[in-house]
Amino acid sequence: MRLAPGPAALLLAAAAVAALLADRVLPLAALTGVLLAVCLRVPGGRYRPYVVATASSATGVFLLWPLLQTTGLHVLWEGPVVPVLGLLDVTQEELLLATVYSLRLAAVGFAFAAYALAVDHDRLVAAAGFARRSALAVALATRLVPTLERDAAGLAEAVRGRGVEVAGVRGRALLLSPLVAGSLERAANLAEAMEARGYGRAGHSRAPGSRWSDWDRAALGAAALLVVAGALWL
Repeated sequence: MRLAPGPAALLLAAAAVAALLADRVLPLAALTGVLLAVCLRVPGGRYRPYVVATASSATGVFLLWPLLQTTGLHVLWEGPVVPVLGLLDVTQEELLLATVYSLRLAAVGFAFAAYALAVDHDRLVAAAGFARRSALAVALATRLVPTLERDAAGLAEAVRGRGVEVAGVRGRALLLSPLVAGSLERAANLAEAMEARGYGRAGHSRAPGSRWSDWDRAALGAAALLVVAGALWL
């Protein structure tokens, strides 16, 4: 079962909004797990940078929040007094808040990863006739990371074929210059292609899109229910 780009994007956006509105650990953990499972279904291991970055950021929030926040009376650990920061301690309330905020961050990050990896952005732009320019800008920005990742893999393979192994931070930093040059060249080619196809002129043609299935309509209803549930019950 594969959703159309519009309902899929709306469902992922609703999941992110519900995660930001929810303040209970178990629903947040369940929502985060579902979004992570969606990301892990992407073939080719392309989900790894997104999952690692999101998980690292959420873990950092969970570890640092109790030390930088002063909330609650049930102290679990009391540490030293640090200048500017004051007394470092960890309470039950701080751990609960740290869990909620880290799960919120993870859910939003996984929702964006699923949008970037699993949604067909070309079909999304074609379907958004009422906001074509905004949809195109969002699609181009979203495709930036996957495109850079693909270019970096190609450059590393080409360099490896010449007997040079790309390893470590210094080795990967050498790819930065050709990646930037390639991005600028791609941007210029894209601008020329858009101009040649009459982008921005009055009137436009539109490729016929496929009809929504029952699953797509159900996804719209699920998106609305997610937002309402996040605001009222989660």
